[in-house]
Amino acid sequence: MEKSKAMKRDSIATARLLSEALPNIQRHDGAIIVIKLGGHAMSSPEAMKSFARDMVMLRQCNIKPVIVHGGGPMINSMLEKLEIPTEFVNGKRVSTPETVDVVEMVLSGKVNKSIVSAINGQGGRAVGLSGKDANLLVCEQAAGDLGMVGDPVAVNAKVVFSLIESGFIPVIAPLGTGKNGETFNVNGDTAAGAIAGGLKANRLLLLTDVSGVKDADGDVLTNLSAEQVSDLTEKGVISGGMIPKTQTALDAINDGVRAVVIMDGRMANACLLELFTDYGAGSMIRA
Repeated sequence: MEKSKAMKRDSIATARLLSEALPNIQRHDGAIIVIKLGGHAMSSPEAMKSFARDMVMLRQCNIKPVIVHGGGPMINSMLEKLEIPTEFVNGKRVSTPETVDVVEMVLSGKVNKSIVSAINGQGGRAVGLSGKDANLLVCEQAAGDLGMVGDPVAVNAKVVFSLIESGFIPVIAPLGTGKNGETFNVNGDTAAGAIAGGLKANRLLLLTDVSGVKDADGDVLTNLSAEQVSDLTEKGVISGGMIPKTQTALDAINDGVRAVVIMDGRMANACLLELFTDYGAGSMIRA
């Protein structure tokens, strides 16, 4: 009897939460949400299953997710197996032609298709592609001694729009093509920001393994303007690995994205928490 009462209380609480989520669901009706997937959300089959279920729920609510994924640990593992040395400069992988071949194999193959399979397994309709398909991401070689690392200079958003409008969830590997047909390795955050800008997305969610942008006292700043981000960077409050993420956010906003959230992907149902509740899950940056 006590178990039955507890289940009833849980069911009532669930119904109340769904009812309270309605205004947020309505606010995002028809919205394109680009999500950079990486870190904890890709760390286990359970985490991937939970993420996939959330993406299907978003699509069911007429929210249009576009997923751009990373895969650094998987790339490292394959390079070790093949005994190909890896070099990093300022935290970025030096991509020799041999390394790029492995990166493309891992990202466009195993990682991309595992995400697609997870979403389809939850009743969704996911389609995998890379930035090379239909010249989605046209790149130039990045500055520095990084080899075949690319910076996006053009985005062919038509291919993504066509998938979205056909009811699919695009899952994109961060690779790009050069003007002469070269293959470029593209940073996952950078690729997500460029694609979000090309789509003029309503929101870009950067799933990370940190709780968000923090102030000098270590507290998470939940709402920031682009000007505040620049000021905090100049003062050294935003530093280290957070700088490229906030720069991606600023670039995306300059390209027409309405808001960027640097959020904690370690939290269960982080995307639903951010979009469907007033609590949020990280730091929102607006123009």
